[in-house]
Amino acid sequence: MNPDVLMAPIIIFLVIVAPIWLILHYRSKRQISQGLSAEEYQQLTELSQTADKMAERIKTLEAILDAEAPEWRNKA
Repeated sequence: MNPDVLMAPIIIFLVIVAPIWLILHYRSKRQISQGLSAEEYQQLTELSQTADKMAERIKTLEAILDAEAPEWRNKA
């Protein structure tokens, strides 16, 4: 096999792909180490509250369905 055939992809990888890969890798590491921002924490709290409300609604709907149509679980 001719070594010149592999030289071009290796050079392209080292000049273009590797630096981008390293930049993105260390940027993500830095973001992980910083933790959540205030805005992200607020969004997470709101999502948690919404999930809790939805869980309560589902429990209520299931209780209504159990009372009005006891066999609804077997139909699915």
